Amino acid sequence: MALHVMDEANRCLQCKVPQCQKGCPIHTNIPEAIRLLKENQLDEAGRMLFENNPLTTVCSLVCNHEKQCEGHCVLGRKGAPVHFSTIENYISSTYANKMTKGPATSNGMRVAIIGSGPAGITIAIILARYGYQVTIFEGKDKIGGVLRYGIPEFRLPKSVLDDIQYRHLEMKGIKIRPNTTVGGGAIGIEDLFRDGYKAIFIGTGVWNPNTLHIKGETFGNVHFGINYLNNPDSYKLGERVIVIGAGNAAMDVARTAIRKGAQQLTCFSLTKKVAASDYEFSYAKLEGVTFEYNKMPVEIKDDGVIFRDMEEDEEGNLTEVPGSDKCYPSDSVIISISQGPRNRIVSTTEGLKANEQGLLVADETGHTSRPGIFASGDVVNGARTVVEAVAHSKIVAESMHQYMQSLPKEDESNVSE
Repeated sequence: MALHVMDEANRCLQCKVPQCQKGCPIHTNIPEAIRLLKENQLDEAGRMLFENNPLTTVCSLVCNHEKQCEGHCVLGRKGAPVHFSTIENYISSTYANKMTKGPATSNGMRVAIIGSGPAGITIAIILARYGYQVTIFEGKDKIGGVLRYGIPEFRLPKSVLDDIQYRHLEMKGIKIRPNTTVGGGAIGIEDLFRDGYKAIFIGTGVWNPNTLHIKGETFGNVHFGINYLNNPDSYKLGERVIVIGAGNAAMDVARTAIRKGAQQLTCFSLTKKVAASDYEFSYAKLEGVTFEYNKMPVEIKDDGVIFRDMEEDEEGNLTEVPGSDKCYPSDSVIISISQGPRNRIVSTTEGLKANEQGLLVADETGHTSRPGIFASGDVVNGARTVVEAVAHSKIVAESMHQYMQSLPKEDESNVSE
């Protein structure tokens, strides 16, 4: 592994204007990390990566590298780009077990983080570095959000998330309350303000599956992708499985179902090209997933799905083909066409606004319509990539820090007013 990593590192041209860094949503200083590694300063390289991106180990595994850092590498124009994902994973995972620094000196101010997905984890880590007393409220039994419950083990091992919980959260003094829902349950936003939290961050993600609104969607052989990925072992899909959708999440569903025993799995795409990345698409095909294109689901039956052919012009406009309906047999159907938010916090909190899609309304620095409440990640922007959530959350964390530092000392107990 180390030899392979060094081979890749030695291919880096150390460009004066690194396009790879421009292609990274969080602007990782890739040439510097590679330079430090080549000079046997792995700890310094690891420290720099974690300072810039608290989820660098995760991003090294799940980022869409072909369209980001590696996709912008100048070597990729005529050959293979430098595979920084491999380099980043080696540096970050090797350095991770050396992170033993304890909590920063407390500044006496409490912060509540609702949701422990990529955004919530990032915010918590950054604010803990400033000395805030951070408590994470997580509705499930373990931290990670979509990282743990929406990305398969073969792409992101749960041990990576367990290490983040130990080294980045628990060792930094961050408290975690699992199985705790804020809003609509025993605890509400007003309770947090009452107990002295100076700012509240909402990063609850998007967990409500989007639906097709077609006949048969409630049948017992039909499931939603985000629910399936939550706990695949609880499903009995049978041998023939149809996945409706062709994005990256659908590829995760399909590849997981293959690993769980599906013998014949077909993904159906509405267009003539799948929405998934080339990387995920190629792996799905390699593992036995087949694809049907320009197919619109019309009705779900007990033994299959009726699809209608769609014609697509050069501009991407779709029209239905009359008389083309055909039933494709299956034992189970999984619908994977993205997700939307759950709005329990919005519906139970006065002054907190959401848009027509149910996403929280927040400005570029995370301020919501309610003073002291901030938000970022998928619950604001809809389903996005992990690195995009981390990049935006870094900005929001600094905004929260500035907000709390600006509070009048004699009036800190009245943040909620």
